Amino acid sequence: MVVLMSQTSSISGASDTQVPDPRRWLTLATVALAQLMVVLDATVVNIALPAAQKDLDFTNGERQWIVTAYSLAFGSLLLLGGRMSDLIGRKRAFIIGLIGFAAASALGGAAQSFGMLVGARALQGVFGALLAPTALSVLTTTFTIPKERARAFGVFGAIAGAGGAIGLLLGGFLTQDLSWRWNLYINVVIAIIAVIGATIFVHTPKRQGARPKLDVPGTLLVSAALFSLVYGFSNAESDGWNSPLTWGFLGGAGVLLIGFVIWQRAASHPLLPLHIVVNRNRGASYASVTIAGAGMFGIFLFLTYYIEEILRFDPIKTGVSFLPMIGMLVLAAQLSTNVFLPRFGPKIMVPFGMTLATVGMFLLTRLSVDSTYAGNILPALLVLGFAMGSIMPASIQTATLGVDREHAGVASAMVNTSQQVGGSIGTALLNTIAATALTSYLTAHAPTSHTAAAIAQATANAAVHSYTTAYWFGAAFFAFGAILSALLFRRRGHGGSHVAAPGQETHHAQHSAAEPAEPAEPVIAH
Repeated sequence: MVVLMSQTSSISGASDTQVPDPRRWLTLATVALAQLMVVLDATVVNIALPAAQKDLDFTNGERQWIVTAYSLAFGSLLLLGGRMSDLIGRKRAFIIGLIGFAAASALGGAAQSFGMLVGARALQGVFGALLAPTALSVLTTTFTIPKERARAFGVFGAIAGAGGAIGLLLGGFLTQDLSWRWNLYINVVIAIIAVIGATIFVHTPKRQGARPKLDVPGTLLVSAALFSLVYGFSNAESDGWNSPLTWGFLGGAGVLLIGFVIWQRAASHPLLPLHIVVNRNRGASYASVTIAGAGMFGIFLFLTYYIEEILRFDPIKTGVSFLPMIGMLVLAAQLSTNVFLPRFGPKIMVPFGMTLATVGMFLLTRLSVDSTYAGNILPALLVLGFAMGSIMPASIQTATLGVDREHAGVASAMVNTSQQVGGSIGTALLNTIAATALTSYLTAHAPTSHTAAAIAQATANAAVHSYTTAYWFGAAFFAFGAILSALLFRRRGHGGSHVAAPGQETHHAQHSAAEPAEPAEPVIAH
């Protein structure tokens, strides 16, 4: 049995005196359900889009706003949502987020027009920005025993990594056998169960000290910056990188982010205390989540296209084809958090996962129009599942470890923000790269015959070429992530992994502009 003993007596002593919440595992089930709802929503709505477009009669150009409306609201308000959970209490914020998300989903499911559906999706994003970081911060403050915390974050990380693939399966079933509207109505069912669980099981400790104040200027700066960043990448996906709107919003995001950092250094009640981000392990974790989010986009989007368009799988069969990846991800997440992370730390586990993901993406670059699922896709999915199960739980757990209780919400929000920004970057870059590769291939390999069969074959070859080109860049993302995480995460014995429970971060570090001092490395004894 592995026993973790801190070399810092004040921290180990504080841990020993804390009494674990007897309802903590039921709290985990409730939080996991809420997280699954948020993660599922993005994928199931994508599956429902063609049917919704036909039913509500909107154009291909308008279609992107069903996705963009959500991502803009969600991405720009995440830090505010995380801070609100610190201000009004995590249980209250959690329940408000659940009810609001369910109401917005019901509105979208009942939509009779394009505008109504877009408005409902934006409203989903608003409440999702409150719900997602609150769910993670509830987990952060509930599990204070290192071994149990590892198990809890293993479950949470597995859901964060596998939710998209589960959404493909669920979305295919709902769209094919029921209606596209049930891709939104299903959230109401999940939210009702989660609200009941939150009311009974989620516990919010009493606040100690004065209630913190909301940093209004900081909130406006970072919300505008994140809005501009997400919109800029979304515009690049639709209008291209030469669009003035693309570079205008991306440049504006850079200016606003610089202004936000300057203000946070001077603010008496900063929205995002900079010690949270400049801590090397947390900074490395946020960077790893961003890179993994960007790389994972290529797996789900382009592989879904390949399976449906080249292999001719129906939506349900396409969803089922991702199940082996989910199973491997869940297995890896449990092994990582319970066995490998306590022993080796994030400096080994995250680069290992990134390297494995690079191998998985390389396997996908070998696909052709004649490839098979069992012989070519399944091995890559198994490798990628184990890779993501090694990256996500370790990064998420390290990103929230040792954060003071009053900052748990905003620190958790940074995890979601990193994932959202990574997804936006991946969407814009990989879609642009794939579209360019498709055009170039068709230009260079125009069919010599104008028969329908020759044109179809050339189109299929071009599509596969565009997908494999995107996989090469996805592999480059993960390779860069392996190098960066290996350089940034601290070595064992240098603060690389400590066991301080939330709320036990050293106070002298909290107000330092430099990198804060960290608890000593725990000793692992058998």
